[in-house]
Amino acid sequence: MNGNTTPEPPIDVVVWGENRHEQVQQKVRDIYPDGMHATIKEGIEENLGARARVRTVTLDDPEHGLTEELLAGTDVLVWWGHAAHGEVADEIVERVHRHVLAGMGLLVLHSGHWSKIFTKLMGTTCTLRWRSKDDRELVWTVDPTHPIARGIPHPFIIPAQEMYGEQFDVPAPDELVFLSTFTGGEVFRSGMTYRRGHGRIFYFSPGDQDYPVYHQEEVRKVISNGVEWAKSLRTERETPTLLRYDAEDFYNGHGYEGAMEN
Repeated sequence: MNGNTTPEPPIDVVVWGENRHEQVQQKVRDIYPDGMHATIKEGIEENLGARARVRTVTLDDPEHGLTEELLAGTDVLVWWGHAAHGEVADEIVERVHRHVLAGMGLLVLHSGHWSKIFTKLMGTTCTLRWRSKDDRELVWTVDPTHPIARGIPHPFIIPAQEMYGEQFDVPAPDELVFLSTFTGGEVFRSGMTYRRGHGRIFYFSPGDQDYPVYHQEEVRKVISNGVEWAKSLRTERETPTLLRYDAEDFYNGHGYEGAMEN
């Protein structure tokens, strides 16, 4: 044996951006001149290099950029939305939902907590406490052994940010990775993981459009770690399906349409 190994193919990442604030607010354009989605993309490329192949799509693209073909080739989808959740077509939400259940990873950032796709996956209102003003956020690592926390200072400081606080109406997470505190005494579960079907989901709250949070080294590192974690280890993408198995046959399930049809 010569010890040579086949290199892992790069992670196919799509950063979905609403891209509305950047078009109408000069303050946001000044912080993110190429769009927030472009800055998030740059952070992933900066940290993962050749380990990731990253592209961006936006709300105003045909089918919001989220075609069946694109999603079928996407390992991890990163989602940022805020002002136009209602403009995301339900049929596209259903498409993304199906791909997550079949094994596509999903990162939901900041105000994406109220997106149609996140509320559908959580099954709750996903509401929270908030305060829109300059605040200092301390992001504390709750689980230093988690891959998403790799290389992240404990805590790291976001000098200016919007406050998010509890109660955050989401299901209890599979893993709590980060907890944030603010100057008003509020706490918030700012980094959480979930598994839905065959898909892995990471929610990470830092990143309001009015602040340069996605330029911050620690935030870019967390998102990049999240991308690596969210990529499925399964070789095939398939939605969990109810199948009937005959006695002594552990491997060959048969299609099942429902009790009345079988």
